[in-house]
Amino acid sequence: MSAPSRTAAPFQGRTLKEVIAELTAEVQDLYTADDVPWVVGYSGGKDSTATLQLVWLALQQLPAEKRTKTVHVISTDTLVENPVVAAWVTQSLDTMRSAAEQQQLPIEPHRLTPKVSETFWVNLIGRGYPAPRPKFRWCTERMKIRPSNTFIRKVVRKHGEAILVLGIRKQESQARARAMAKHEKRRVQERLSPNGNLPNSLVYSPIEDWSSDDVWTFLMQQNNPWGHPNKDLLTMYQSATADQECPLVVDSSTPSCGDSRFGCWTCTLVEQDKSMAAMVNNSEEMEWMRPLLQLRDKLDVTGPEEHKLRDFRKMNGKMQLTINDDIVHGPYTQQARETWLRELLQAQAHVRANAPEHVRNIELITMEELHEIRHHWVFTKHEVEDSLPRIYEEETGEKFPGRPFDDYLAMGAGEMELLRQICDGDELAFTTARELLGVERKYRTMTRRAGLFEALEEAVTKGFFDNKDDAHEYALNKRRLKKEIVDMLPLAGLEEATDAPA
Repeated sequence: MSAPSRTAAPFQGRTLKEVIAELTAEVQDLYTADDVPWVVGYSGGKDSTATLQLVWLALQQLPAEKRTKTVHVISTDTLVENPVVAAWVTQSLDTMRSAAEQQQLPIEPHRLTPKVSETFWVNLIGRGYPAPRPKFRWCTERMKIRPSNTFIRKVVRKHGEAILVLGIRKQESQARARAMAKHEKRRVQERLSPNGNLPNSLVYSPIEDWSSDDVWTFLMQQNNPWGHPNKDLLTMYQSATADQECPLVVDSSTPSCGDSRFGCWTCTLVEQDKSMAAMVNNSEEMEWMRPLLQLRDKLDVTGPEEHKLRDFRKMNGKMQLTINDDIVHGPYTQQARETWLRELLQAQAHVRANAPEHVRNIELITMEELHEIRHHWVFTKHEVEDSLPRIYEEETGEKFPGRPFDDYLAMGAGEMELLRQICDGDELAFTTARELLGVERKYRTMTRRAGLFEALEEAVTKGFFDNKDDAHEYALNKRRLKKEIVDMLPLAGLEEATDAPA
């Protein structure tokens, strides 16, 4: 990991006591200036922890009669967070809630999660979305941004405004520094910047000028006010650094662990999950997470190997080509999705058998997600074999707690197996026939069957190819024909102009 830029001394030569006193006064002035509620973003990392500590300390020192408005602490759990970090954050929120009540502070922690229809596994295993890539980054908006924005909008609707308190720092990256400088020019008042994405909300970033080492100096020398030891946070960062070194300010040549990045263990937007890999490699006690690393690496496959896992048609059943006449592959195939589910359930079983007590009952995939995936497979993708309960039972040894879908299906799993045998290995013929049966099931109970013929035509059109190569050749011929027609249009116009009477 690259070392962050460093200053010669913490806080540019000022003492920690001076810095805390100044920021405490600033937080108190902003807090008591109006009735606008605050929303503090908390991820459990060092920057958000330092920011929340500053707010907490400032409120502690205010008279009770001046603690007039709520400070909401929101933490978004994508449900695929690094399990160690997720357990840390959950425990922190619980400790925080108890401490706020005991200290009579208007601080309310909230654990936010994405809607079940927008979770990672519902999209990847249920809908078949391929693992996220820079050009198809479908995860961040659904899993992180929407839950927090939904909460903030509710606060704004209720109170008219909201102030977001964030642990963002200019030294995190050049892009962050440029964005913060841009918003700083538009500040409506001292220290409060407009939020470009959420109307009627302002951003306060108390540690925006701190370095990574400033943050660690503060955390190590200032006790955590809600009683969750910051030394444990340091240990977690240390375990996530390849060389296990996580020193504080020593000299300008000493590397810092400030660049340790915790996030989703499934993330394929980075080349490698360095933090989880370091945790597993640094400690035998973390060996229980190795199946997660292995599954993440399997998701990260690219090129021809990935193409084998994906349909040659897009989600709508249409063929799409690149400018180089290559196929733009679509969602994961049924076989690939079933394999991902099996491997995920196997990883979950391994974690529950080998993890420490405080994370042993972790759910890598929730039962609510499994029900949603099952619904997508059967009713959206017409995979009426309803294979999820069988896979769940085979991998967990437990009966799936869901009702049979037999009453809603034209044919059951037995009939589908017979249909597959009749198709004699022709998977395209089988899936086309199955989808036609799904269309029949959908429309059979309707009194007005508008759209039936269009749905049947679409199902047939998706499956009238012999195979992937036949579909590719069809798409190439269609592109060539379209180009020939376009090339002929100017000539046709010229001939018409020539033949026209003078």
